[in-house]
Amino acid sequence: MITRRFWPLVGGGEMVMANLACEFKKLGAQPTILTAQWDTTWPLQIKHREIPVQRLPNPAQQGWGTYTYMDGLSRWLKHNASQYDAVLVSMLKHSAYSALGACKKTAQPIMLRIEGGGDTGDCAWHESARFGKRIRRRCQQAAAIVAPSQATYDEALDAGFKSSTLHHIPNGVAIGSGSVVDKMTVRQRLHEINHDLSCDPDTKIALFTGRLTHKKGLFELVSAWQSVAERVPNSQLWLVGEGPDRDQLFEKIKDLDLVGRVVMPGTFDDVEDFLAAADAFTLPSYAEGLSLSLLEAMAHRLPVIASDIVGNRQLIVDGTHGRLIPAQEVESLAAAIYETFANDNQQQIDAAESRVTTQFSLAGMALAHLDLLSQTVANSGES
Repeated sequence: MITRRFWPLVGGGEMVMANLACEFKKLGAQPTILTAQWDTTWPLQIKHREIPVQRLPNPAQQGWGTYTYMDGLSRWLKHNASQYDAVLVSMLKHSAYSALGACKKTAQPIMLRIEGGGDTGDCAWHESARFGKRIRRRCQQAAAIVAPSQATYDEALDAGFKSSTLHHIPNGVAIGSGSVVDKMTVRQRLHEINHDLSCDPDTKIALFTGRLTHKKGLFELVSAWQSVAERVPNSQLWLVGEGPDRDQLFEKIKDLDLVGRVVMPGTFDDVEDFLAAADAFTLPSYAEGLSLSLLEAMAHRLPVIASDIVGNRQLIVDGTHGRLIPAQEVESLAAAIYETFANDNQQQIDAAESRVTTQFSLAGMALAHLDLLSQTVANSGES
């Protein structure tokens, strides 16, 4: 399993691969994760949730770092060819290019996963990135390509990928045990980790989990929070994660005098406590494939507010499973958050949880991936 970014660099795609690896192991497979060593102080070999992780050198110099990583990945795959049966790659980018080249003369099939959609997605990246079109042509040679949403499937078709290699397998999340978690106990536990996180039982808390980047709509979210904080003085917005725009976000938080009202506690491998502590979840992204964060919030019975974009519409019918608001509209976002805080939302919560449970389970997602991997292995043996 190959993902250039991995723990402690955490985003939706990275969490998908981590969750899949754990579920594969439960199903009897023996996964290994290959990733980049983004910091020279990081050990080259670790275990993450009992899954072996091999990091490959990735120097900080732009261009040279990518080349070094791609060359190291190719060499590792060739040298260890007898140790694996198939390769699953996250994103149709540099890792996919190297893996397909390295395994061209071996029996191991390559399966790729599209991780993003719209203007920030893999197919759009092929149009704008250096060597993007060349990478796309090689990706089209993969034995199978998984699209997590109908939108990403359609984008791949439009980009010239063959329907015979494309497979729509929605993202999935672990389904809870149904046990009730005491919100105050969880808030107190989080407060002990970071004193900026409120443990007041009367505080209304909205949560975002994911990469801190402007394409997630976070600058609009912080702007919207100025209005929310005026109408709901005892409220907090938690932005959980790391990303390239963290410093700029903090400057905006200071400029709007929202320090303490908007909190960025960092990145966490497991966000279950945050989901249990919050009163609402918001995802105002400009584009999504099929958001793992949104699925997790729905599974944890949080009322959700999300941007009205293609990927989110696959999960939410506005007014039935949550609230959809136009992307990049600050006033609409603020109004939706206030409305969520002011209402019971029970029908939406029940409908959202039911939808995730029946259609988007991690177990079903992992089994579908393993079945497809097994089929590609069988097909490669016949050819």
